Amino acid sequence: METYYKPEDLPKFEEIGKDSPKLAQKFFEYYGAVFAEGELTEREKSLIALAVAHTVQCPYCIDAYTQDCLEKGSNLAEMTEAVHVATAIRGGASLVHGVQMRNIAEKMSM
Repeated sequence: METYYKPEDLPKFEEIGKDSPKLAQKFFEYYGAVFAEGELTEREKSLIALAVAHTVQCPYCIDAYTQDCLEKGSNLAEMTEAVHVATAIRGGASLVHGVQMRNIAEKMSM
């Protein structure tokens, strides 16, 4: 079955700068700095990236950070827990916006 997402396209990510090399260079420098060891380990940052990838539903990022997490020593249980954290935050964000719905509904009911 054909899909929009093609795993073989992931390695082509660096080509995104072909027509705008200065901006791409700035992005990739920033990206590299963000994922370098700092207050958080590279492994911790990779787990965060995996969780965020699920939140923004980027299949390329999910593939890349699943592999990166495994390479940096995470196991499936840790990765699954990170995805559940993302799910809880995303679900909670949807629910808390229910307050806005209730405020409007109450205002219109007056």
